[in-house]
Amino acid sequence: MYDLELTSIGNNWELKKLLLATTSKSIIVIEDIDCSLDLTGERGVKEDLQTNAEIKKLKKKNAVTLSGLLNFIDGIWSACGQERILVFTTNHLGKLDQALIRRGRMDMHIELSYCRFEAFKILAKNYLNLDSHLLFGKIETLLEETNMTPADVAENLMVKDGVDGSLKGLIRALEQKKLNQHSDEQQKEINK
Repeated sequence: MYDLELTSIGNNWELKKLLLATTSKSIIVIEDIDCSLDLTGERGVKEDLQTNAEIKKLKKKNAVTLSGLLNFIDGIWSACGQERILVFTTNHLGKLDQALIRRGRMDMHIELSYCRFEAFKILAKNYLNLDSHLLFGKIETLLEETNMTPADVAENLMVKDGVDGSLKGLIRALEQKKLNQHSDEQQKEINK
C-alpha cells in the first residue's frame, strides 16, 4: 500500500518515476485530491494573471498537471505495471474536473455517508456480538432522524459498559446529536 502526497511531487516526470517504483498488486491512495492540485475543471491560466512571470510561477507551482495525473491513472504510464488499485478521497466531488472522475476512468464512486440502521446492525454484530435487542427499535428511529457517522456509532458501542450500557449510551449520544442538529437548523432559519 502506498500513500501518495501529490503536493510533494515536483512534476509529471517525478510522478511517472513513483508509479514505476510501485509494485504490482499494490494499492495507491491519494487522500483529499481536491486539496492536492488544482483539479477543479478550470483548465488553462486564469484571466486575472497579468504577466508572464505570474504565469510561469503558477505553472511551476502546479508542475504535476491534470494531464499528468490522467496519464498516471489510465494513460500510457499506467501500462508500466499491473494490478494496481488507485483510491482517491475527496470531500468535494463536484469541484473536481469531469475528466478525472468520469465513468471508465474512476470505476467506482463510493459515498461514505451517515450511519443508518443496516450499517448499525453490522457494527452491533462486530462490537457486541448482537443480532437483535429490545433497544434496536429506538436506535433505528433515532438513526433515521439523526446524522451520525459510523465511526461515532462504533465509538459508542466500544464503551466497556456491557451490552445494555453501550446501547443506552448510543441512544443518549443520538438524542444529544438530534437536539444539536435541531438547534442548528433553527439558528439557520433565524439567520435567513
